[in-house]
Amino acid sequence: MAAIDSVFKAYDIRGRVDTGELDEALVRGIGAAFASWSGVDRIAVGYDCRPSSPGLADALSEGITSVGCDVDALGAVPTDLVYFASGRDDIPGVMITASHNPAGYNGIKLCGPGAAPIGVDSGLGVIKQLVIDGVPSGVVRGTIRPVQAVPDYVDHLLGIVDPSAIAALDVVVDGGNGMAGIALERVFDRLDARLQGLYLEPDGTFPNHPANPLEPENLVDLIAAVRESRADLGVAFDGDADRAFFIDDTGEVLSGSTTTALVATWFLGRHPGASIVHNLITSRSVPEIIGEHGGTPVRTRVGHSFIKAVMAETGAVFGGEHSGHYYFADNYRADSGMLAMLVLLQVLSEAGVSLSELRRSVDRYEASGEVNLRVDDAIAAMAAVERGYPTAEVDRLDGLTLSWDDRWLNLRPSNTEPFLRLNVEAGDRSTVAELVRSVSEIVEGL
Repeated sequence: MAAIDSVFKAYDIRGRVDTGELDEALVRGIGAAFASWSGVDRIAVGYDCRPSSPGLADALSEGITSVGCDVDALGAVPTDLVYFASGRDDIPGVMITASHNPAGYNGIKLCGPGAAPIGVDSGLGVIKQLVIDGVPSGVVRGTIRPVQAVPDYVDHLLGIVDPSAIAALDVVVDGGNGMAGIALERVFDRLDARLQGLYLEPDGTFPNHPANPLEPENLVDLIAAVRESRADLGVAFDGDADRAFFIDDTGEVLSGSTTTALVATWFLGRHPGASIVHNLITSRSVPEIIGEHGGTPVRTRVGHSFIKAVMAETGAVFGGEHSGHYYFADNYRADSGMLAMLVLLQVLSEAGVSLSELRRSVDRYEASGEVNLRVDDAIAAMAAVERGYPTAEVDRLDGLTLSWDDRWLNLRPSNTEPFLRLNVEAGDRSTVAELVRSVSEIVEGL
């Protein structure tokens, strides 16, 4: 029971496999519970390259088939390929992955038919209870059918962009020994753009660096390669390749907000007046730029289940998060690092200028990035911070947001750790640094 409580998070299921926190018996039960809750006759299953993933995928499939449901076994694939299979065939999907986490971890990402999001309030809580209660086996066992979906997935991606519009750009891609390497070369084989690959061979021990591009030290090799080769673009994927991070031609990292703004303007050129979703901790420049280009910015909470749901409600064509997740209506509203890369390549090709020049039009503010503040009582800490800034405008859409004309901050409790996540933005670095310092002092003084 303790293990179940520790691995079920707000949006997915994850834990350490090297300590037995997440094991095959639990995953087998999750497979049976998910199939029973879904009430369908077929589920797509994929997995990443971690040493524990094939065994966990087998256990999950055993649980699914035990209640009479069939499995489309996709094999070792990127997470967004599972979303593609789910969307194309209108069936639920499951991906065995721990994304950017270390090799000793693993987890499960679930989606409903049509790649619909599943979170704690949209099924995950019920599935957890079914695991606890136990699901009886069906009278007839389901079957497992191997499915090779990579070629169709590549066709799908290249049907959303225009490959002929992508110029002969030089691109360095760091796959992080994750799942991007499964499809990357197939994609570039159909482009004029030239690929220089780093660590494209899937290896779930991550021998070169952790597959977590959010950490600057994991971008060092990519930045060096971009500068040395004078490439037009650098791309870093996380472990399961649903997120992409970008480096410009000078070796500078693009924030998720910068990428969101650039891609949003591209979509608004094709869908005038469309809605674009952004989470509340993207830069103020994002809604500003969307509005300036005739679009409708839609602000939402952090997290894929919220982004996807709001996209469905508003008919948005695109959604972006600060964390490198980019969502596309043409991709069943699912996130895809590979598709984000292709769209940015087309943006660059059509602009006819370097990325370092192009980004100047959207980089308007300075930001802290996410700062982790350890707390014993997140609610009390946020209340203390709110009291400390009585002149601020208060917003509680997701955690605590305090805003002024020239700056803002957001504090959100972590779902998994004893931390508050602090994000600050202002017009200059000194104001950002001062606000981070003052908030930290309030929290640390409790």
